[in-house]
Amino acid sequence: MLTLTSPSNNRKRSSSGGRGGRATGNGGGGGGGASSSTSSYQLLPLVIVDPSRFDTLREWGRGGWPLPLKQLTEGLRSTKRSANYEIYKLFTNVMSIFPPKEDDQVRIFNKQVEEDRRIVISRSNLNELNKVLEEHDLYCMDLLHVNTDGVVLTKKKAEKVVGWAKNHCLSLSLVPLIKAERLCVPRESLEIAISRLKEQETLTKKPSQNLKNLAKDEYETNFVSAVVPPGEIGVKFDDIGALEEVKKALNELVILPMRRPELFSRGNLLRPCKGILLFGPPGTGKTLMAKALATEAGANFISITGSTLTSKWFGDAEKLTKALFSFASKLAPVIIFVDEVDSLLGARGGAFEHEATRRMRNEFMAAWDGLRTKDSQRILILGATNRPFDLDDAVIRRLPRRIYVDLPDAENRIKILRIFLAQENLEPEFHFEKLAEATEGYSGSDLKNLCIAAAYRPVQELLEEEKKGDSNDVVPVLRPLNLDDFIQSKAKVGASVAYDATSQNELRKWNEQYGEGGSRRKSPFGF
Repeated sequence: MLTLTSPSNNRKRSSSGGRGGRATGNGGGGGGGASSSTSSYQLLPLVIVDPSRFDTLREWGRGGWPLPLKQLTEGLRSTKRSANYEIYKLFTNVMSIFPPKEDDQVRIFNKQVEEDRRIVISRSNLNELNKVLEEHDLYCMDLLHVNTDGVVLTKKKAEKVVGWAKNHCLSLSLVPLIKAERLCVPRESLEIAISRLKEQETLTKKPSQNLKNLAKDEYETNFVSAVVPPGEIGVKFDDIGALEEVKKALNELVILPMRRPELFSRGNLLRPCKGILLFGPPGTGKTLMAKALATEAGANFISITGSTLTSKWFGDAEKLTKALFSFASKLAPVIIFVDEVDSLLGARGGAFEHEATRRMRNEFMAAWDGLRTKDSQRILILGATNRPFDLDDAVIRRLPRRIYVDLPDAENRIKILRIFLAQENLEPEFHFEKLAEATEGYSGSDLKNLCIAAAYRPVQELLEEEKKGDSNDVVPVLRPLNLDDFIQSKAKVGASVAYDATSQNELRKWNEQYGEGGSRRKSPFGF
């Protein structure tokens, strides 16, 4: 219920606008004792809702602003005035104005409410930015024209925006503009910082509340369940033993551009990488590294396989592929992880290749890096495979950084074993070096299986003692693990990949030709 009030005029009024308005007065027929003097008024921004909707005001106070128009207009209905609310004790007369009911008028009304909401938020944001700029001896000449993009800025958020904008300004300007000993922050830097803040706020929200609203059709809805927010993965670089060179490369190529985008917005060479390939023997931690990368970068993580982009209906595979990239652009920054990428983007032209599969691959590569692809879109394709030689040539070109994840050496095996056995009960002076030397050719997955098999040996010994009746009634205690447990378990758990296997030789040969660790990188230029 919208109310127009007058503290000095007690005369009843009827509402206009094509609908009969109902005026309610306080104290009968009303005009007695009315003052003839003219009162002065001050226009104040007010949002007046139905008394039964006061919970909405509390939501605004908790940071729930802005609310959808549907919730705003739900309270705009006529209700009986209650004396329980002290707001009515301040005024003598209340005039009810009803919202329109015709569709055209409702659209105009909602548009005006939305415009008022935008103006109020924009003014509040600009005031916060101006206060922070003055506190830090900064200024912006076009502050009134800064587009805050619907973000509600508190003082803490405004300080974050100004800090990012200052860094962006200093990184772009060789000679920054200083006037009256105050640095001038351009409007473009503030708007870029506001966009970055909006992306961070989108990431912190629960995906179940927003992802379905982002999907525009049934094809994009198929990928809602494939999105994994970074906070739900639970794997970090510290949880992965060894692979320090791989971590360093991923930090340079992925994490740095996502955390500091202002450093990569100048020029044509400093652009975020669009494709990275992790290849190597099975069990070396390629998938685990992808999970840790999504957590460290603070990006959404979409995991897809061949079944994600296939359909029994002819032509739906291309639509699903197109929907994947359109949906990912709304979640940017985002990492699209393709495990066993050779099965999805293998070489074209095979004798048994289906037409639908070929069209899907063409659509995928066109959306990935095609004519309409924007250089500024923050979508990274991260592929993992142990058969990189089966990939299509066009896919290899779109994966400019190809990192070989090899079997761990003795030093790296020690790091992996220390992580696996960090919370286990080991005997004093456990020799990790001897265990690492005895597990030559083991991958990270093989070492984990070996540790699991060794952990069962004390349990088996305890069960055998209980069968013989040698155990007491006290709570059973497992003995600590020793080196002999692992040596004996090697007979059950061996290396899954032989060093001189054909697949291993092909991987090393492919790495020499296409990978980053190949000898071709060390060969001098010839003239």
